[in-house]
Amino acid sequence: MSGQTLTDRIAAAQYSLTGSEVPRAVCKATTHEQTAPKKKHLEYLIQATQETNVNVPQMADTLMERAGNASWVVVFKALITTHHLMVHGNERFLQFLASRNTLFNLSNFLDKTGSHGYDMSTFIRRYSRYLNEKAFAYRQMSFDFGRVKKGSEGAMRTMSVEKLLKGMPTLQSQIDALLDFEVHPQELNNGVINACFLLLFKDLIKLYACYNDGIINLLGEDAL
Repeated sequence: MSGQTLTDRIAAAQYSLTGSEVPRAVCKATTHEQTAPKKKHLEYLIQATQETNVNVPQMADTLMERAGNASWVVVFKALITTHHLMVHGNERFLQFLASRNTLFNLSNFLDKTGSHGYDMSTFIRRYSRYLNEKAFAYRQMSFDFGRVKKGSEGAMRTMSVEKLLKGMPTLQSQIDALLDFEVHPQELNNGVINACFLLLFKDLIKLYACYNDGIINLLGEDAL
């Protein structure tokens, strides 16, 4: 399936009529097109998280609503858009997600509209679990492992042992959830999963850097 569907156009038009530009941008970023969310829509949403007059809970709720769609494409793109905002948006977006009792409940998601739907549904279930772990880690630590400073003066290198003993298992759980995505090169066969993989790869580099800093802190500088 390619191109925006009539459903996509109607959803965006409904928000246009009510003057809700942020939900409209969310709909535009999460169409049925089998491509990554468009850069212009992601950039608009990133900027929106910086504006004090923007309703962040409404933005998050619209993304959750899109993640409840029956189409694997829409759901996957809703997760990617959420991940993008967790990484690049104002931290208050991530703070809000972390404050929710539940984030994505997609452990039983299955799109039965063809073999591609079955295959991608597996990755959606794994991806949603990782994003849940990312939000949970923020709730536990009050910071995002991906955003904190790394290296000799980084957060994990200078953290107290007491907090480190809490932080390392939390970090390990997030890394485990990411590695459980477990995609093979031949499965990176469309723009949607490719966009997801790129975000996960960048996260993994940052998480391993944090883990390395934490180990050095636990063992002492002599471990270098």
